[in-house]
Amino acid sequence: MKLPPRDAARYFAKPEPQRTGLLIYGPDAMRVALKRQEVIAALIGPQGEEEMRLNRIAAADLRKDKAMLLDAIKAVGFFPGPRVAFVEDVNDTLAPVIIAALEGWQEGDAQVIITAGQLKATSKLRKLFESHPNAYAAAIYDDPPSREEIEAELRKAGLSNIGVEAMKDLVALSRSLDPGDFRQTIEKISLYKLGDDTELNSEDVIACAPGSTEADMDDVLNIVAEARSGEIGPVMRRLRAQGIQPVGLCIGATRHFRTLYAAASDPGGPAAGIGRVRPPVFGPRRDRMLRQAQKWGAPKLQQALGLLTETDLKLRSAGQTAPDMALVERALIRLSRLADL
Repeated sequence: MKLPPRDAARYFAKPEPQRTGLLIYGPDAMRVALKRQEVIAALIGPQGEEEMRLNRIAAADLRKDKAMLLDAIKAVGFFPGPRVAFVEDVNDTLAPVIIAALEGWQEGDAQVIITAGQLKATSKLRKLFESHPNAYAAAIYDDPPSREEIEAELRKAGLSNIGVEAMKDLVALSRSLDPGDFRQTIEKISLYKLGDDTELNSEDVIACAPGSTEADMDDVLNIVAEARSGEIGPVMRRLRAQGIQPVGLCIGATRHFRTLYAAASDPGGPAAGIGRVRPPVFGPRRDRMLRQAQKWGAPKLQQALGLLTETDLKLRSAGQTAPDMALVERALIRLSRLADL
């Protein structure tokens, strides 16, 4: 049977132990692995692997010994409780072996969990599980986690007192991180708030979010966007000492001002536009960039992007003789003055 995406999250958290098996497939191996970990943990419990109620089988080993899966399904463990036979990274070449194993399955046998990559609609594996009366097939797409899934992750980490703005930031963060990094961030937040019953706020999320290698670059870009031209020189010297490359700084500035332009030119206004930009911005940085977009306006930001494009072309020109960092610094000073015009 097909497991619809809207029901999959609930099923993974609370699977049915009497089922014959479950096929989890999708193009993103990390997302598939996380769902597989979740459903197996829910089936056999935290001590299941220690009690040898989980039998892991590599697809390569199963090709060599085709009876391995059926043996694992029928094996009787020393410890009582549900058992799982898990086969990883399967493709259609193993479909006949898995079909034979499922045909031999009886009530009380280990549940079969299969993971696979992207499978076509004509896949024998998909057809097997989708047509089986006592098994499920679940497709895992590259969509970011839903709010329900984020809330489930937070509850699992022991976090329940979540501020409205913090939740918005977490939703935005989930769209910019891969699933593994996002789950690690949630775990880091739970440790950060250990023993602290106060409401989780945006500052807490920012403190635990993965560190940006562009943090120092953001400083100078905010200085430019806020027309604080007198501060550009000292920050540029610091960036130069840290080995920041002029081309990288120019690219970062272009990305920053492109985001401001997308917000300022949105038909719904900058406040609506800043919520639609990709990758998303969140927390105090979102509020700061919103103020910058409102101050500049779309026409000035269009001029700024033209100036940055011109600077980028000069940096890449074979005939350029002026120092690269001096060119970028001059462009940033011109930008900061443009904001006050």
